[in-house]
Amino acid sequence: MSKPVRILGIAGSLRRDSYNRATLRAATELAPVGASIETFELDGLPGFNQDDEQNPPAKVVELKRRIREADAVLFVTPEYNYSVPGVLKNAIDWASRPYGDSAWNGKPAAIMGASIGAIGSARAQYHLRQMMVFLNMFPVNQPEVMIGNASERFDADGNLTDDATKDFIRQLLQNLVEWTRRISQASQGT
Repeated sequence: MSKPVRILGIAGSLRRDSYNRATLRAATELAPVGASIETFELDGLPGFNQDDEQNPPAKVVELKRRIREADAVLFVTPEYNYSVPGVLKNAIDWASRPYGDSAWNGKPAAIMGASIGAIGSARAQYHLRQMMVFLNMFPVNQPEVMIGNASERFDADGNLTDDATKDFIRQLLQNLVEWTRRISQASQGT
């Protein structure tokens, strides 16, 4: 895969000024040469209802289309109650249904998250990794980007100011690009 790698970024927070949305914005600016990050906003996505999975709402159709068009997925998740936020889980459920028509299948992925607490969304990230097993996604394992004490790493306008955190994000994205290319080559038998 010598063409540019298209990454779909999804923030698991709806709050306009969340650190996770700010982290995703920073990632779009830190993407390595040969890659781009487009984002998908989860606001307006209705709650999953299996009665509607055969005829999903337009926002769900768009989500699945965008996932399928992307070469890889970048999840940026806060941690709510020791796990991923309901809005992110809802999006994962919608895009995996109906059974046998999962848009996530075979996608390389990366995970990062920010929190005002010290452990920087670690438990949510591990839960997301568990979900990826069933979704047949292939997450990058390192570096783990868990941005703890986020209020010290962003300015009042939501700009990431911490150079060490920027370096972790750059490395994660570089690893995602390399991983995506390796998976693409393997699936093409080259």
